[in-house]
Amino acid sequence: MIDILSFLIFFFIVCSFYIISSLGLNIQYGFTGMFNVGIAGFFAVGAYTSAILTGPNYADTIFGGFGLPIILGWVCAIIVSGIAGLLVGLITLKLREDFLAISTFGIAISLQLVALNVESVTRGPNGLYALPKPFAHIFDSPFVSNVCYLIICIVVITMIYYALERAVRSPWGRVLRSIREDEVAAEALGKNVFMYRLQAFILGCGIMGLAGAMYANFVRFISPQDFLPIFTIQVYVMLIVGGKGNNLGAIVGAIVIWALWSASDSLINFIVTPDFQTQAAALRIIIVGMVLVLMLVFKPSGILPEKKHVSG
Repeated sequence: MIDILSFLIFFFIVCSFYIISSLGLNIQYGFTGMFNVGIAGFFAVGAYTSAILTGPNYADTIFGGFGLPIILGWVCAIIVSGIAGLLVGLITLKLREDFLAISTFGIAISLQLVALNVESVTRGPNGLYALPKPFAHIFDSPFVSNVCYLIICIVVITMIYYALERAVRSPWGRVLRSIREDEVAAEALGKNVFMYRLQAFILGCGIMGLAGAMYANFVRFISPQDFLPIFTIQVYVMLIVGGKGNNLGAIVGAIVIWALWSASDSLINFIVTPDFQTQAAALRIIIVGMVLVLMLVFKPSGILPEKKHVSG
C-alpha cells in the first residue's frame, strides 16, 4: 500500500511540472494564439537559474554555488525566464504562425546547446548535481519529504490557476482573445497588438521557468538531456487534449496525457523483453500521437472546451 501511495505521490509531483508548463503555454497559445515551440528552452532557463543559485559549489565551474534559499532561486527563475521571454519576444513576435514556431524552436535548441557546451557554468553533459530539495534536510524519510513537496506543488498550481483566471477574465484577457480571433480588428480598435502579445509571452515564459526550477530542485540533478524537444511536444499535446483556452482543461490534459505516458511505459516494460525496450520506447510517442489525432477528429475543442466569458 505504501509503495502504491509513494508512486502516486511521485506521479503527481512530476505531473505538476507539466501542469504548470501547460498553464504557461495556455496564456500564449490558448488565449493569444502564439505558437511558441520553445517551451523546453524556457523550462531549461528556469531549471539552470535555480540550480546555479541554490546548488553547491563545484570544483570545475567558475560561476554558481551560491547556496541561496530555494524560494529565492524560484523567484529568480521566474524573473530570468521572463527576461529571456522579453528578449526572444522582441525578436520573434512580429513573425506569424509557422515562422514564429520555427524561430522559437531554434532558440530552444540553441539554449540546450549552450547548456551542453558552456561547461564552466553548467558542467555540460555531466550536469549539476546535489541540488537542495525543500524539506529534505528536515525529514529523513523520502516519503514524507515527497508529500511535503506535493503540497508545495498543489499550492503553486492553485495560485497560478486563480491568478490566470483573474487575468483572462479582465479587460486585458479579453484583448488577448480578440487578438487571437482577429488581430487586424483588435489593432483597428486602437490596441497595441505587439505589446499585448509580448506581455502574454513574457508571462507564459516566466511560468514555464518556474516549472523548470521546481523540477530541478525536486530531481536534484539536471543536464542538457532533460530539455529535449519531446518535452515541448508533450506540453502541446496536454493542452490540446485538455482544451486550449481553458486553464482547468490545461490541468486535466496534463494529468491525462502524463498518466497515459506513464502507463504506456510500464506496459512496454512488462510486455517487451529488456533487449528491445529501448527501441520499443518509441511506441509511447506513437500512442500519444494517436490519442491526439483521435481528439482532433472527434473532440477538437478538447476534454474541457474554452468557456465563453461574458463581460459585465
